[in-house]
Amino acid sequence: MKYYSTNGKAPNADLHKAVVKGLAEDKGLYMPEKIKALPQSFFDHIETLSFQEIAYTVADAFFGEDVEADALKKIVYDTLAFDCPVVEVEPTIYSLELFHGPTLAFKDVGARFMARLLQYFISKEKKGRVNVLVATSGDTGSAVANGFLDVEGIHVYVLYPKGKVSKIQESQFTTLGQNITAIEVDGVFDDCQALVKAAFMDQELNAHMCLTSANSINVARFLPQSFYYFNAYARMKERGLADKLVACVPSGNFGNICSALFGKKMGLPISRFIAANNANDIFYKYLCTGKYEPKTSVQTLANAMDVGDPSNFARIYDLYKGSHQDICQDISGATYSDEQIKETMTQCYRDNGYTLDPHGACGYRALKEGLQPGEVGVFLETAHPAKFKEKVDAILHTDITIPERLAAFMKGEKKSIPMTKDFVDFKSFLMQE
Repeated sequence: MKYYSTNGKAPNADLHKAVVKGLAEDKGLYMPEKIKALPQSFFDHIETLSFQEIAYTVADAFFGEDVEADALKKIVYDTLAFDCPVVEVEPTIYSLELFHGPTLAFKDVGARFMARLLQYFISKEKKGRVNVLVATSGDTGSAVANGFLDVEGIHVYVLYPKGKVSKIQESQFTTLGQNITAIEVDGVFDDCQALVKAAFMDQELNAHMCLTSANSINVARFLPQSFYYFNAYARMKERGLADKLVACVPSGNFGNICSALFGKKMGLPISRFIAANNANDIFYKYLCTGKYEPKTSVQTLANAMDVGDPSNFARIYDLYKGSHQDICQDISGATYSDEQIKETMTQCYRDNGYTLDPHGACGYRALKEGLQPGEVGVFLETAHPAKFKEKVDAILHTDITIPERLAAFMKGEKKSIPMTKDFVDFKSFLMQE
């Protein structure tokens, strides 16, 4: 499989280069040159397959030309050492719980897959150290750091905005040490992401060290996220509820919903998608107006979605060949304020006894407001509510128990490097590494 750049001015790359480089030479995002449709027979009996069996079939369509079958199967099965179950919240609305992995967030799937795939390529090439740069607004940093922890030949640098991630999230990547370096940037997520992108474009820096990204700009991060959409469809088909299925995705950098749209292009029979935003409503306004106008992100309760210029919009735009009409045919949007998020969390807990995290609350509310007669909706509960314990407890007047996996991180000593958002300082730091 060859991968081309969304900017159309860089040479095509094989999977190895696309994964190791992360970003194309012309600053575009890599896209597979073709998307293989899965056979109807696969969907006819998908409900009889396990999560791992489903994921391997999808992974083979994406990566089978470039990774040996046995190695790919091992990567998939090692990645999915946990379930992503569908749970009924109320009639016609179900939660796809993506918080059963090691860091209790959906990004465990993409991060663990990428770590294993990158190690596969490094071991075959026998090259020197690969340095992974990742900007995080919350869960990406913890998932990537833990996915790559102690992986030989790889060092990870996690850039995060000072004071804008939860204490638990911060602990999950600042207390690890070993091959994980946490960098606390005096700015917002977009500043962190800009530093990462600038690093990839700096020739001197790239000559000094081998750089790649673990953000959803990397094809090995976002494509595997399609696995759980196929699994959600299978589990809903088991219930006899898959005929008019709507998937609602809390959206920040748009890698998650982008992977779902790739799934649809492969034949996944989900009727339509809803992109649920917080106050960072750039994509919602694009759907309404046809104009994409990025802006500085604003801080919200749903901090992992605080993105003012979603990188993966470029992939969605390319996937639909720039057709606003076609994009709107498959995706609708919703946007919610912090007050609406609080109201939704309170209402759902009161009426259903189900605890939403602030991101899942956006997805749940969009289904409550947007489902049509005869439709059934699945929203993505992207992180365990305990990762936002202070917020959730204050809103619901509860005392959520922190799972031991999270509590263990809180006991570690915070080790992070303060950094300005000036690229000169960041480059200088990396050049000394």
